[in-house]
Amino acid sequence: MQFTDAVTVAGTRRREDGYLVADARIARTGIQIYLGSEVGKPDMSTVRVYRPGSEVFAEDTLKSAAHRPVTNDHPPEMVTSENWKKFAVGQTSDEITGEGIFIRVPLMVSDEATIKDIEAGKQELSAGYTCDLDFTPGVTPTGEAYDAMQKNIRINHVAIVRAGRAGSKVRIGDAAPWGAAPITTDHKPEEDKIMNLKTVTVDGIPVEVTDQGATVIATLQQRLADANSKMSTADAAHLAAIAAKDSELAKKDAEIDALKAKVLSDVDIDKRVQERADLIALAGSIAKDVKTAGLSDAAIRKAVVAAKLGDAVIAGKPDAYIDARFDILAEDAKKTADPFARVVADGVHQNDGGDYRAQAEKAKQERNRSLADAWKGTDAA
Repeated sequence: MQFTDAVTVAGTRRREDGYLVADARIARTGIQIYLGSEVGKPDMSTVRVYRPGSEVFAEDTLKSAAHRPVTNDHPPEMVTSENWKKFAVGQTSDEITGEGIFIRVPLMVSDEATIKDIEAGKQELSAGYTCDLDFTPGVTPTGEAYDAMQKNIRINHVAIVRAGRAGSKVRIGDAAPWGAAPITTDHKPEEDKIMNLKTVTVDGIPVEVTDQGATVIATLQQRLADANSKMSTADAAHLAAIAAKDSELAKKDAEIDALKAKVLSDVDIDKRVQERADLIALAGSIAKDVKTAGLSDAAIRKAVVAAKLGDAVIAGKPDAYIDARFDILAEDAKKTADPFARVVADGVHQNDGGDYRAQAEKAKQERNRSLADAWKGTDAA
């Protein structure tokens, strides 16, 4: 995992060739606080990472600090032989020493623009390195709790920054002598209280803040995320309720349309009344004593067929069969009820008096009378 750490440039001086040389603290022991997202733990708002002296002052860690490229701010990637010319503005020496909780190393800055930045006050350092994170929580020898421990620290480059994570004591220009005391393992973190600065991104803007400030920002960001989540949930519930209400209204509209379709106009009502009256009259002309009150049209046709042919004839028969038999009975009834039609069907012939015209006239009168009395349900002929 890649990390950056910050310290300060010390004891600067210009050489005759214009290069700036300095003595610098580039790393320290102790606990530093990271956002969970910075160390692969997005489910945690912050992570307390412990860097013990046994790892900071390990032989391989110290060797990794020698002959490292110096950069002006952190590059967007680790420095390698392929991009060294693009990012490097200087280099560290191999005279690695220790001072309390810090690693100290001489460095040289050979880029004039960067030297001017340093002389203008840009004097803190931030080591870019890789390490393994052991997410086994524990407590430091001084009683501080931590969530993870750094192991196998390997320094990649040292960046000159405005403010670094390890604090203002990790910097260029703290006037320490080049021949600092050799590294020891009996350092005491509580002897040197440091203000830890770290970079936090707020609305896409990187901001250098203290560890306490970073914790506060992380807490506020989490609360904002929780509030947005609750708002999204409420919006979804509201939209679901609206959708359910719209569905209910659409169902009601469909029911209203269906009821409207069933409502008859005045013309339809008149037509239906006439059809009903015609059916009742026709039923009476087929079966004089059939009862039609309170019956549906289909029930009337069934009652007429049963009255004329018997219940056994229509037992178990479908409505289509009953309707067909009713239509046949209706045709027969019309023929029987029309005397003129009977006379014509039988053929016009002279009676004993030979007056066929009188016979035809009589049949015509009988037919007219029969039609006039058809509504009574009886045959007046």
